[in-house]
Amino acid sequence: MKVISTNIAKPKIIIYNDQEVTTGIFKKPVNTPIYLEKENVRGDEVSDRRVHGGEYKACYLFSVDYYPYWQNLYPNLDWNYGMLGENLTVSGLDESNITIGSIYKIGSALVQVTQPREPCYKFGVKFGNQDVLKQFIEHRHPGFYVRVLEEGHVQTDDEIILVKEAKNSITISEFYCLLFDKEKNQEHLNLAINNEVLPERKRIKLMSYLKQ
Repeated sequence: MKVISTNIAKPKIIIYNDQEVTTGIFKKPVNTPIYLEKENVRGDEVSDRRVHGGEYKACYLFSVDYYPYWQNLYPNLDWNYGMLGENLTVSGLDESNITIGSIYKIGSALVQVTQPREPCYKFGVKFGNQDVLKQFIEHRHPGFYVRVLEEGHVQTDDEIILVKEAKNSITISEFYCLLFDKEKNQEHLNLAINNEVLPERKRIKLMSYLKQ
């Protein structure tokens, strides 16, 4: 994998249900390195820390390889990297090969894969259509968040190097199925529930799907 673009956002006010809401989803490419901190990307807007930023969502990666799919669905939007809300637009990202808990070196930062992206209504506002949430889920290429083990700078053309692959884990794709498929793979459920890299609240929620 390789970094194609580094993206951050300034706060922007949108209207949703007749109310003003601040969001950081309108990310734009920057020409300078970005700095990955423990709970966010320095200088990047994180408006609602209940669902964005923090230890388990410090930085979001999305694949440039899926941009044509989205551009075909929404050709009239003003397209640029960062359009899917990602801090890092990368090439070669395959969710079926990325395991939760795996550790990567990106630039001078050391990061650990935590969880896939789950779209929210702000994503729908940006695309001008709340149906995009369902489309995003059904596409099954959500990208993923990382926690930052060692802070550092990341810039365009940095290689994303696997340092340590997680053992007894599941892939981002397999975890996404646990989140959204009606029938849950019980083996994957057990692996997820016992994976301390995932947030505790997510693991507790998944426990309810275990069959006795």
